[in-house]
Amino acid sequence: MITSFLMKSLDRSILVVVAILLGLAILVPALNLLTAPDHPLHVPTYLVSLFGKYLTYALLALALDLVWGFCGILSLGHAAFFALGGYAMGMYLMRQIGARGSYGNPLLPDFMVFLNWKELPWFWYGFDMFWFAALMVVLVPGLLAFVFGWFAFRSRVNGVYLSIITQAMTYALLLAFFRNDMGFGGNNGLTDFKDILGFNIQADGTRATLFAVSALILALCLILTSAIVRSKYGKVLVAVRDAESRTRFLGYRVEHIKLFAFTVSAMMAGIAGALYVPQVGIINPGEFEPGNSIEVVIWTAVGGRGTLIGPIVGAILVNGGKSIFTAAFPEFWLFALGGLFVLVTLFLPKGVVGTASAYFARRRAERRAQTGETPDNLAVEPIAAE
Repeated sequence: MITSFLMKSLDRSILVVVAILLGLAILVPALNLLTAPDHPLHVPTYLVSLFGKYLTYALLALALDLVWGFCGILSLGHAAFFALGGYAMGMYLMRQIGARGSYGNPLLPDFMVFLNWKELPWFWYGFDMFWFAALMVVLVPGLLAFVFGWFAFRSRVNGVYLSIITQAMTYALLLAFFRNDMGFGGNNGLTDFKDILGFNIQADGTRATLFAVSALILALCLILTSAIVRSKYGKVLVAVRDAESRTRFLGYRVEHIKLFAFTVSAMMAGIAGALYVPQVGIINPGEFEPGNSIEVVIWTAVGGRGTLIGPIVGAILVNGGKSIFTAAFPEFWLFALGGLFVLVTLFLPKGVVGTASAYFARRRAERRAQTGETPDNLAVEPIAAE
């Protein structure tokens, strides 16, 4: 039954990417933990954390692709959902510090002691339990997306107007979380984490495990999104993207279709943020920066929106290039990023993966024309955005 579901929900390219992610979840930790530091195949711990961060960015880009690539909703607020998931995980990690903080207070995080707080705020209750924090990682971004989307989609806010108000939402959260009296660490945010589930967060084994978990969750979310877009609902989702008025005229509740995709996407972004925080070691209001949401759009566009695989490839390529470029020419990175987006928009409007898929589709069509082969014998192509 599971095999039948996978074959119906996934095409071969998705299965290949899932297999690669599963292989990386095993191979990278093994090369880090089981090889000597001087071995040519050894993967240093700092690279394990860096690659793990790239995977969380890839998950964030995949979340955006679900709503932008398949529903036509250009959200410039996904950094907010990412940051909220990160804060939920950061609150759990802060509660695990206990009396090992700089002030030795077992009940209050250091920043609360410094600000002369007398008791733990009510919204921090429960974050000493991992299951509660994990629930908040998906519930808080999902609830915000549901409430925001409910009003926005019912009011038929579309296009650039929707993009602007999603960015306004993100900026409002940025300003709120900068305030010390909000109870989230103000400008400094949450940091100095010690343990996660009882394991030293700085240990090589913990870092390798976090990388493996990031790869596995990215693979699971890729399977989930593929199942969504290849279902009957997914076809309606694409219809909303390409002809919203006609879809509404046919009797579909377009606002409900958008709302479901937007909420699921926000939950995925929250999970990405929760995986990001323990690997980077800090979460602060800077993660709400509107510029971060714009970067996610660039990753998705570079890889190819509406392809699922494209955003993953784009996020890894752009952030890998960023790590290299900022080491050599840090002051020119933003110019390079902007230039990359312009070049992709002009010369690769379908992105790297979308352009490659279109090329191979033409080659297959030419072979069919020569051999008389019918399209039914071929794999289903991804529904790429124009």
